[in-house]
This record gives sequence, C-alpha cells and structure tokens, in this order.
Amino acid sequence: MTDSTSSQPAQLEFFEVPSPCIGVCQSGPRGYCKGCFRSRDERLYWLQVDAPTRRKIVAACYRRKQAALRKKRQAEKENLTPVQSQFDLFDNNS
Repeated sequence: MTDSTSSQPAQLEFFEVPSPCIGVCQSGPRGYCKGCFRSRDERLYWLQVDAPTRRKIVAACYRRKQAALRKKRQAEKENLTPVQSQFDLFDNNS
C-alpha cells in the first residue's frame, strides 16, 4: 500500500489527530491564538477537516510557535543591558 503522492508506504491512522488547544483561547496581534497558534479559520473548522489537514495545521502551529519563541528570545536579548560585574581598581570616584 503506497500513497499516491509518494513512493513511500502510507501509514494507517488508528488515532484521531488531537486538537492543539491548551485552553488559552486569546487572539494575538497577527490573529493567531496565543495558546495553540491556530488561525481563526483553523479553530473554526477543526472538527470538519480530515486527518491529513489536521496534521498540516498542527505542523503549521508548531512552526508558528517556534518563530514566536525565537522572536521573544531575540527581543529579550536586545533588552538586556551589559552590567559591569567588576569595578575598576583605580576608580577616581571613590
């Protein structure tokens, strides 16, 4: 048994693709949920789409989350100011 789009054997799906919802349910500035990173349409039609589409949505959510985390880390890195950990021995201000 092979998938029509590839030469690899198709994997049988025994379980439903679980919803990535974590119960936060707030839209961020780009319209994606802050909890699961799904778009409004992806959340709205989740119960109506087939398993391959759900897997694509989950993969897109993972990529969006990773991008958001990278952006957050970069912003935190830029906001850090170097702290002088050691004072000069011959500082004239003392």
